[in-house]
Amino acid sequence: MTKLVFGVGFNDGKYPATVKGKITKSYNLWLGLLERCYCPKYQKKQPTYVGCQASENFKSCSYFHDWCQTQLGFGLDNFHLDKDFLIKGSKLYSENTCLFLPRELNNLFTTRRNHRGTLPIGVSARQGKFIASCCTHKNSRHIGRFNTIDEAFQAYKQAKEVYTKLQAEKWKDQIDIRAYEALMSYEVLITD
Repeated sequence: MTKLVFGVGFNDGKYPATVKGKITKSYNLWLGLLERCYCPKYQKKQPTYVGCQASENFKSCSYFHDWCQTQLGFGLDNFHLDKDFLIKGSKLYSENTCLFLPRELNNLFTTRRNHRGTLPIGVSARQGKFIASCCTHKNSRHIGRFNTIDEAFQAYKQAKEVYTKLQAEKWKDQIDIRAYEALMSYEVLITD
């Protein structure tokens, strides 16, 4: 009997895990998603992955390999497997929830909840005012100073949604149509 990977993953050997001594891209991704879902040691370091799961299909290495081969962006530099872009907050790695995104888009929706305190995303406080700023590519863009949290959040929301649509158009021909549609309909929520 074959040993299960992280207690759940099954590698039937249909595809090699290594080629010329180098681990294959699909096998490395498969190991990574199983580790994030089923390794308590990993989850202790990265608690945002607590509760994540792989679909029954994605527990099969050969199924995951075959799925990867059909995905736009697989194997391209700076494209990453993403599980929660199509469905905000998704904890499931599956063929219906995952896709490959360029790092620039994947990082666009990092919330950094642990670093921002109790204020909504895009809002900080300084000297009795509320500052709205929006990350565009690698830089934070100052939007303005406001009297209330809600005013600052609404300014951030508007700027982020406009920027998201610009990114959708920029990447349209290089990403999965589902990603493009998600970007075009993206709505910032105060709970993000």
